[in-house]
Amino acid sequence: MKRSNSKSNVDWRRAVTIGVLTFFVAVAFAFPSGRATETLGLFPAVLTLLVIILVGIAFDIVGVAAAAADEKPFHAMAAADRPGARQAIWIVRNADAVVSFCNDVVGDVAGTLSGAAGAAIVVRVLALRPGLDETLMSVLMVGLVAALTVGGKAAGKGFALNQSTNIVYAAARVLHILEKAGLVRLQVRRSRRPARNAH
Repeated sequence: MKRSNSKSNVDWRRAVTIGVLTFFVAVAFAFPSGRATETLGLFPAVLTLLVIILVGIAFDIVGVAAAAADEKPFHAMAAADRPGARQAIWIVRNADAVVSFCNDVVGDVAGTLSGAAGAAIVVRVLALRPGLDETLMSVLMVGLVAALTVGGKAAGKGFALNQSTNIVYAAARVLHILEKAGLVRLQVRRSRRPARNAH
């Protein structure tokens, strides 16, 4: 019983952490995307919608790649002092947290914002063409957003599994730049190697 309560507490803290993080990520993305879809023209609004969908797909690919990647190739890169190797090791060792952030936080936020952007586009289209059926336009927009999102993620998963090392290293290079700029700080523990017996 005690183990079950402890696990429940840990899950609760994680849920609260993810919820708070999701709030700030959503606010950070919602303001510029909302301004673009509400105040700019129809083309910039459509472009903003596509960017939101692509961001969701890209982060989903990184999350899948992080879960599938092997740590060994990055140790060789780290030994050669290649930029981003240490960050790549961190991504693989913290794959569960990376997947939660990329797929749950950013992925869900992108899904929510793409729906809102799609609704704003429908309003703009109806303002330009008042004779169009509002219900039909809304249904078509929902279907289009869903098709692009789900289809893009389905295609991205195969790519992520086949190119997991390259994708993780590309993401690690971005983290390397952010870390050098002082925007993030990662703690990567050195792997312990078993001691060899002298002969």
